[in-house]
Amino acid sequence: MRSLVWFAFGIVGGFVAAHLVNKDPRGQELFAQLDSRISEFTDRMSDAYHEQETRLSEIVDDVKGVAASASTSLGTAADTARSASSSD
Repeated sequence: MRSLVWFAFGIVGGFVAAHLVNKDPRGQELFAQLDSRISEFTDRMSDAYHEQETRLSEIVDDVKGVAASASTSLGTAADTARSASSSD
């Protein structure tokens, strides 16, 4: 319970400190830079995620193509084997 009180006190203290810092023009500039860096980071993470998603989609599509081709080849081989065994 004591840890929870300290945690809540820390959150409230952080909000109060941020409010006081934001009143100063230098603090506003600091928060603008921080916001810019966070936005840049999230944009990079989003781009990397979408790039990886595209790569994985391409791999899955390739595997589907190979599996379809193998299935077709296997079906053709089975038909050939049936034809050969029925003609004997």
